[in-house]
Amino acid sequence: ALAALAATLALGSCGSGAGGGHGSVDVLYAGSMEHLMEDVIGPAFSSATGYTYQGYGAGSDELVSDIRDGVRRADVFVSASPASDLALEGAARGSWVSWYATFATAPLVIGYNPSSRFARDFRTEPWYEVVTRPGILVGRTDPLLDPKGKLTAEAIQQAASRLRDPALTRALPGWQVFPEQTLVGRLEAGQLDAGFFYSFEATAQRIPTVPLTPVTLGATFTVTVVNRAPDPAGAQAFAAYLLGPSGRSQLRAQGVRVQTATLSGPIAAVPDALRPLVGGGG
Repeated sequence: ALAALAATLALGSCGSGAGGGHGSVDVLYAGSMEHLMEDVIGPAFSSATGYTYQGYGAGSDELVSDIRDGVRRADVFVSASPASDLALEGAARGSWVSWYATFATAPLVIGYNPSSRFARDFRTEPWYEVVTRPGILVGRTDPLLDPKGKLTAEAIQQAASRLRDPALTRALPGWQVFPEQTLVGRLEAGQLDAGFFYSFEATAQRIPTVPLTPVTLGATFTVTVVNRAPDPAGAQAFAAYLLGPSGRSQLRAQGVRVQTATLSGPIAAVPDALRPLVGGGG
């Protein structure tokens, strides 16, 4: 029943008839999902519905500021942390978000350039010893703009504590900070020896990785229809596609850990047609 509902919504029934969606749907998404959104989900959604997909990726917390300040138009917000949604909830924060659905997770890992002079070390030695070596170039994202940057700092602090290795915390400030959507490219271009990524980012680009043992941290991905969305019908259609069988299958094929969507917030705030897809009944 849910599959049939998602298919119906994704075919444009939210606005202009099956297969006849029109207009542009503006999706702001966590920059780690750039490949997924621009090369997989976005084109497939447009093909299935007739809506024009317009995506923009950046650090989730950076997007929060863009939405609050009116810098970017947003119909849908896909974040890498529930905290980003919470930063848009309530009258004091503009009441841009009233609910969100958690739909996937991804572990944080270290990806390394296979041509790096440190590549063999990553394959044969503990990661926490390699990243503190003199001369190694490690990239991360800004913890003020991006949940991945926060997770990276937290992972290093946890590892330093558990391993009793203060060299890790000393190394962290010296690692280079880049926008989330450029980190993969810099690693592939040889500008970095290693960087902190979500597992599916590395999988998509065939970047070798090592787990952050003994630490296990990762992203929690959410989606919501933004309040006062310029195209609420298109926004609902996109959310339905992402949470429906086609979107879930495409995410899974790209290495994302898809889970049953769970709702945070009042069910009354969720558009009627989306409620069954976020665990809110029919």
